[in-house]
Amino acid sequence: MNNLWKEIKVGNMTLPHRLAMAPMTRSRALEDGTPPEMAAEYYSQRASLGLLISEGTQPSADGQGYLLSPGIYSSEHVKGWKNVADQVHEKGGYLFIQLMHAGRVAHPENTPHHRQAVAPSAVAPGEQIFTAKGMQDIPAPRELSSEDIKEVIQEFRHAAKTAIEAGADGVEIHGANGYLIHQFIGENSNVRADEYGNTVEDHARFALEVTKAVVEEIGADKTGFRISPGVPLGGIDEGSQGPDVYRYLVKELAKMNLAYLHVMHVGNDEFLKEIRSLWPNPLLVNRAGRPLEELSKDIDAGLADVAPVGAWALANPDFVERLKQDAPFNEPDKTSFYGGGKEGYIDYPFLSK
Repeated sequence: MNNLWKEIKVGNMTLPHRLAMAPMTRSRALEDGTPPEMAAEYYSQRASLGLLISEGTQPSADGQGYLLSPGIYSSEHVKGWKNVADQVHEKGGYLFIQLMHAGRVAHPENTPHHRQAVAPSAVAPGEQIFTAKGMQDIPAPRELSSEDIKEVIQEFRHAAKTAIEAGADGVEIHGANGYLIHQFIGENSNVRADEYGNTVEDHARFALEVTKAVVEEIGADKTGFRISPGVPLGGIDEGSQGPDVYRYLVKELAKMNLAYLHVMHVGNDEFLKEIRSLWPNPLLVNRAGRPLEELSKDIDAGLADVAPVGAWALANPDFVERLKQDAPFNEPDKTSFYGGGKEGYIDYPFLSK
């Protein structure tokens, strides 16, 4: 694992190693979407991971999908995230806030305004979502008009601006895992007949327009982008043109000179090699189901530059130290992943405690 411990420049950051904290939904925000005080402790506890990518954070009220997920569009949100960023920085870490618009993966009962969700097309994902009343079917969303799309792009721009105002080092645009940007990429979730839903270029258009707006607002060196080729989360089927959409999208994103590209990888190594060949800047690869002993495998093979860590980082605030010492790891408690209080959030033990 020697390659894991080499420094790397990502955007305007110099990271001490090739590990990072992957974005993980924890559903512990206040009702208005403000990160609570314990969120600052949660992230700062894990600052030794270098680059911390936050949980998915909605850029607007329409962008919320889950109960008690954080936002980054109001003055209160900025105050909450500033506390997080300040405490992470005090411990020597960097914070990128992940901008996640859930699109159709939402329920009116989970949002502050209780409106119908929005998406590229009025097509329900055919799945259920957790609400205060338990699991419920996700209803069909409202199709975004051309004017609506322009407004959503500006919501991403505003969220990026407020993230920087809150002291974050940058933002990651969530274009993966079945959420809004991925819904524009999907063949079954995007059945539009306009410039956002026909050709390969059309399916990538919204992702590129969002990224362009964010880069204009905060700079390419403070912008990352996440993709998940072939991942069917949120009921997404990318169809036969899916690989071509990603080839085009990655080429166009590369022209913007972003800080990094983050790939949620599910096993098509040949396609990962293609993405690697198309992407000149740091590539983060989060390989689903990867055992700890294979953390550096993609880096060693030249397929990745950084290996984000998910549940193991959640359960081990001193993950880096444990890995270096070959020490035992805390087991993640899946029952406390989403919602609740301090238990399973900021009470995992450190080696030294």
